[in-house]
Amino acid sequence: MAHPRSFFAELSPDTTVVAAGRPDWNQGEPVNPPVLFSSTFISRGVPSEAEPAYARYDNPSNHPAEQVIGLAEAGPNDAVLFASGMAAIDAAFALIPPGGRLVMPAHAYNGTLGLARQLAAQGRVRLSTVPIDQADAVVAALAGGEGCAPAALLWIETPTNPLLEIADGPALVEAAHQVGAIVAVDNTLATPLGQRPLEWGADIVVHSASKCLGGHSDLIMGAVVAVSAEHDTSLRDFRRIHGATPSAFDGFLLLRGLRTLALRTERSNASAATLARRLETHPAVEKVIHPSLASHPGHAIAKAQMSGFGGVVSIELAGGAAAADAVAAQTRSWAPATSLGGVESMLERRRRWPGEFTDVPESLIRLSVGVENVDDLWADLSQALDRG
Repeated sequence: MAHPRSFFAELSPDTTVVAAGRPDWNQGEPVNPPVLFSSTFISRGVPSEAEPAYARYDNPSNHPAEQVIGLAEAGPNDAVLFASGMAAIDAAFALIPPGGRLVMPAHAYNGTLGLARQLAAQGRVRLSTVPIDQADAVVAALAGGEGCAPAALLWIETPTNPLLEIADGPALVEAAHQVGAIVAVDNTLATPLGQRPLEWGADIVVHSASKCLGGHSDLIMGAVVAVSAEHDTSLRDFRRIHGATPSAFDGFLLLRGLRTLALRTERSNASAATLARRLETHPAVEKVIHPSLASHPGHAIAKAQMSGFGGVVSIELAGGAAAADAVAAQTRSWAPATSLGGVESMLERRRRWPGEFTDVPESLIRLSVGVENVDDLWADLSQALDRG
C-alpha cells in the first residue's frame, strides 16, 4: 500500500476508494497493482502465513480490493473477499455458536432468509425474524425470555431489499451488545459511501460485492469486514476450508469498479431521488418507496444515519401484477433483469421469483437506478407506465 493505514483515517471514503490498494510509489513501479494468474506459489520449508502458498488459501491479487473495502468501511482490518455474497453471508452465520439464536429482519434479502431457514431446519441455529424497522420488537427479540436464550447474533439489513425498510442502526447495535450478541450489518444497498455501520459499533459488515461495489454487473463476489482479530481469523479460516476464495480476475474487476464507486453512487442516488419524486405523481403508481421521500416512515432515521439514500426505488402499481409485468416488458432503457447496483438501470417484479417472501406485494417493481441521464430514464419508465 502506497500510504500507511493511518493516512486514510484523515480522508473521506470517496477519496479512499481511489487512493487505497495501490503499490508503493517507487520509481518505475506501476500505478495499479499487478494481477497474478497462478494457482500455486513457490514454497520451501515450513510454510509462512505471510507468504502466498496456494490460491485457495489466499489470493494475493485480491489484497488491494480487500484493503480498499476495509478502509472505506473504517475498519481496523482489511475485508475478507468471498466467491459470492452468499458465501460471505454463510461465513458470517458460521460465527454463531451451535444452537445459538439468530435475530434478523423478516424482510431481508430472500437468499439470506433462505440460508437462515435452512440452518434453523438443520438445528444449527434458532431463528427469530422481526420487523427490523420496529426497534421495540427487535429489542424484545434480542432479550429472549420464557425459556428462550438471548440472541447470539443480530443481522441488520438497512435499507432492506426490496421493501427498503430502515433500521435504527446505532440503537439496535447498542441493544444487541447489551445482551452479548454480535452485530452484523448487510451494507450492500447503502455502500460504505452511504453509511458506515462499524461507526455505530457493529462488529461485522457484509457486502454482496456483485452489486454496487463492483458496479458493472460482470462479477460475483462477497466481502466481510470484521472489527475483531478473532472474527477476522475465523472468516479467513472458513473461506479456506470451504473453498470460497474468489479468482484473481474477479479481484481485478472488483478493484476497477471500486475506483468509480463515489461517482456512480452520487449519480444513482441523485437520480433515484428525482425519479421517486416524479413517480409519486404518476396515476399508475399506487406507492413509491425510497428513503429520500418524506412519506417514507424511516425518512428521519435514514437522514440521520445515511449520507445518501441509495439507488434503489420500489414501486407498487395500481394495476397489480399484470401491470407490473407489462411495464417490465415495455421498457427500452431499463433492462428487465435481476440484481442491482450496476451502471445500467434494471427493473423487475420481485414476486415473479418463487423464493420471494409473500409480504412483498405482487405488483411491486424494484428499480435499480444506474448512471444514465435521469430524463432518459424517466421518459422510458413513464411511457411504459402509461401503456401498462
